[in-house]
Amino acid sequence: MNVTFPDEYPTKPPKCKFTPPLFHPNVYPSGTVCLSILNEEEGWKPAITIKQILLGVQDLLDDPNPESPAQAEAYNLFKKDRAAYETKVKKIQKMYRKSDCIALLAHERLSIVGVDSGAQPITNQDDTIALAVNGEIYNHRLIRKGLKTTYHFKTHSDCEVIIPLYMQYGIDAPKHLDGMFSFVLYDKEQDRTIAARDPVGITSFYQGWSSKMPGATFFASELKCLHSVCDKIEAFPPGYVYDSKTDQRTRYFEPSWWDPANVPSNPVDYKKLRETLEKSVRKRLMAEVPYGVLLSGGLDSSLIAAIAARETNRLKKAALAANAEPGKQLDEDHGEGLVGIDDDDELSTLTYLPQLNSFSIGLKDSPDSKAAKEVAKFLGTKHHDMTFTVEDGLNALSDVILHIESYDVTTIRASTPMFLLSRKIKAMGVKMVLSGEETVTKVKNLYLADNLRANKSTMAFLEEALSDGIGYSWRDALIEQAELHVSDEMMKNPKPEWKDDIPKTKEAYWYRMIFEEHFPGPAAASTVKRWVPAWTDAVDPSGRAIGIHNNMINDKKA
Repeated sequence: MNVTFPDEYPTKPPKCKFTPPLFHPNVYPSGTVCLSILNEEEGWKPAITIKQILLGVQDLLDDPNPESPAQAEAYNLFKKDRAAYETKVKKIQKMYRKSDCIALLAHERLSIVGVDSGAQPITNQDDTIALAVNGEIYNHRLIRKGLKTTYHFKTHSDCEVIIPLYMQYGIDAPKHLDGMFSFVLYDKEQDRTIAARDPVGITSFYQGWSSKMPGATFFASELKCLHSVCDKIEAFPPGYVYDSKTDQRTRYFEPSWWDPANVPSNPVDYKKLRETLEKSVRKRLMAEVPYGVLLSGGLDSSLIAAIAARETNRLKKAALAANAEPGKQLDEDHGEGLVGIDDDDELSTLTYLPQLNSFSIGLKDSPDSKAAKEVAKFLGTKHHDMTFTVEDGLNALSDVILHIESYDVTTIRASTPMFLLSRKIKAMGVKMVLSGEETVTKVKNLYLADNLRANKSTMAFLEEALSDGIGYSWRDALIEQAELHVSDEMMKNPKPEWKDDIPKTKEAYWYRMIFEEHFPGPAAASTVKRWVPAWTDAVDPSGRAIGIHNNMINDKKA
């Protein structure tokens, strides 16, 4: 069954369609499910969840509704001879099912590339392969151009290239992708499911199992999709691919420099470093929608904003020049006329922005906001500065933990302002923003923590971060609030099911309690990674808790 979400979702309901169509009184000959909660004119409400939809379809299949017929043959047989209907259903099941495996793909699309035609799940020409992807494939144009066999693409989506790559390379397909992604692909002819996550885990991805459904495997980009169904959940490791044929995950990302004997020893090439950073920013500007940059005024975000501003101006000139030329026939199957990186690592686009938008957030008179304004003025961006209050942050805290799916102190502190800013950015019609999270991150665990913060705190509103620079009173307010929610007695007697993962501060204890309100049980908690700095024994992860930070502040005051 394909579940297709329109751009107007959740205002409008998704469309559920069986391919091939099922023999069922409430399934149209086209395969579309006839269910009241999927009808905009009847029972649909924006508050209806994906889980409710799937359960509704399952209930309908088990117990047909004769009051809402959609298929004459199945309806008439169901009404006249129930036994004959059941017999025919069982025969059809044996005809179409080669095994006991059923694959269900559901996807809610943000639409950054291939806006006009990239609805998911995406299928090949004969609908024997179905694909659901979260992310972006930066080298999709090059892949289209380099395919060894002819493949006619159905969409302009950058992600569709995963299907012909799988057809050509099988389980090695992820090795050929340059991008951030997590995907699930189902091959009906081989009754085979493939799942993979990008090499460094920029997009979140989970795998789950249920003791009530032995043999079933679940995948989702968000923990909230699995916690009520699965009693065992794991974060899908970056750089791995899963194959249902072996029911195993194997590493596909194996760079030579992981071997200590192969660590590069050449002197630093600063020109190469600069060109690599510029290329990295350039390819992430691949979009058919308005985009912007997050700006704190620090080194990392300022570098990203500077490169993005320069590239935006170049794209504007190129697009105006292209629009002035007479049109020509383009071979889209080979990547012509699509947005993305070309053979020369140059970005091509069909759209352009008159001016790059930049965004910052902080408490009143925060140092980050002041610095961001100065950088934005220098770069010539259209800057938007948001001021939030401590009360705004505290009111959003539960929603933040629900969306970032973590109880890590550092992540929650920094994600809350990001969450508030993302809500405002979305209201302005901007669907993608760049941040400086990746430019200063070298250590793997820190990288994962930063990307969790940047990706998930914006996932509620955008595609695709903050520090004490937003204002010191935010940290102080959180600690004060935690004192009101967690007693000394609670700290002395933590819950036994937490085992060795005991919160060391009242703030951490408070976040753990909020997390368990959203995600009860040990399965969800087992996926949470906490960032603990290795260079200090400080319990509080804030820079203010480290002596060298305070010394620097005092030196500046002196």
